[in-house]
Amino acid sequence: MQNRQRRVAVSAARLRALARRALRDLGRPDRELSVVAVGDAEMRRLNARYHGRRRATDVLAFDLGGSPTPLLGEVIISADTAARQARRAGVPVALEIDLLLVHGLLHLVGYDDHDPRDARRMHERAREILSRDGRGRIPARLWRGLLPAS
Repeated sequence: MQNRQRRVAVSAARLRALARRALRDLGRPDRELSVVAVGDAEMRRLNARYHGRRRATDVLAFDLGGSPTPLLGEVIISADTAARQARRAGVPVALEIDLLLVHGLLHLVGYDDHDPRDARRMHERAREILSRDGRGRIPARLWRGLLPAS
């Protein structure tokens, strides 16, 4: 876990524990994950470089599974964007960062959110992982705007 920004408090211990539990839940307890928290400026640069989009995004996931190490991949989270999204949803920023970590990890293990059915499946799996994480019930407002109305 690396924290390359200073504006938003990020708990490396919390993210490390969540990543371990999520990897176990996803059947990959033997794999490792790199997690990096950055600010919007760095996220904008990364998104432009790797996806051709000159804007910040909340999370990027890079699959490194083909490497000879147990490293599954890298999840990069914009702490600035997470803080804005948390304020809009009315949830703690730590919970929003947790969601982004799990979302990135789900991309690394093959989940996709480009069409509504896949997005629903992916977000429901994220909800399962976060709910099992000892947090109890996750506020429904965390999912506002993520899941299509049913």
